[in-house]
Amino acid sequence: MDIHVIYACIGFLLAAYAVIGNDAVQTLGTFIASNSRITKWYWLWAAASLVLIATISYSWVINDGDISYGRLNKIPHIEVQWYHAAAPLILVLLTRIGIPVSTTFLVLSTFASTLVLESMLIKSVVGYSLAAVLSYVLWLVISNIVNEKYNMVKKEHRLKWYILQWSATGFLWHSWLSHDMANIAVFLPRDMPLWILLTVLTILCGWLGLIFKNNGGKIQKIILEKSGTRFIRSATIIDFVYALILLYFKQVNEIPMSTTWVFVGLLTGRELAIATTYRTTYKAGYVFPLIGKDFLKMMVGLGVSVALAFIIHNMLEPMT
Repeated sequence: MDIHVIYACIGFLLAAYAVIGNDAVQTLGTFIASNSRITKWYWLWAAASLVLIATISYSWVINDGDISYGRLNKIPHIEVQWYHAAAPLILVLLTRIGIPVSTTFLVLSTFASTLVLESMLIKSVVGYSLAAVLSYVLWLVISNIVNEKYNMVKKEHRLKWYILQWSATGFLWHSWLSHDMANIAVFLPRDMPLWILLTVLTILCGWLGLIFKNNGGKIQKIILEKSGTRFIRSATIIDFVYALILLYFKQVNEIPMSTTWVFVGLLTGRELAIATTYRTTYKAGYVFPLIGKDFLKMMVGLGVSVALAFIIHNMLEPMT
């Protein structure tokens, strides 16, 4: 077997684990948090796997074997080197210690040109800012209508909220996959045959099952720290708003972006809005360290990504 194929296989396996273990939890985290006590993990996993299979298969059909929804059109296919496979390994290590690193930056920056990387960064900054501002304004309104710090949904209305939440989660999961599959597909053929597609789906569903069995892993802590995320009504609203933001940026252009940044921006704006509404009981001394810690972790991930891209493009590539 050609050495570059081996590097591509290693890179794919690591990227698949990192994407599912890091970014997917940020998408499915509220779903896990609000359902883990009432629904067995394997039913949650089965529902998420069905959406994953349908979403990836649809892109494979309409894009002639490409599962990235066109997100890699600006990044040409190249032979995978050992340092490309090392990028997701670093991502896995950072994920294991609970840092919400942007998979898009850390993985795609090693393949993308400086110009594309700059466009990815700008789009992600805009995504973070828009999500923060939009969620702040939205939750200022919501917090004056319902108290998200307590689970106040009446018993007779809970079934409706469960249906709404499962629908919102499916919508979000589909929207997210159409963005982040590029981080995995970059290691794969752009015109993959059916047997590779089936292998990819099997591996991704396997990693997904592990995440559900472990209730989200360490990254899930970022979800659980925020106000009311275990409550089904709050989880439903968060998922639906997040999905709409991702859907909007999907239509803007084909440049990949960090869904992690959008997610953290969404939770930041929401937490600030709740703190503003309930400022007599919800102290700023709690909320600012909380959101500051998330932002600092994002910056650490960005720093690692930029440093890795610089080393690869300026030191390692000229040697190969």
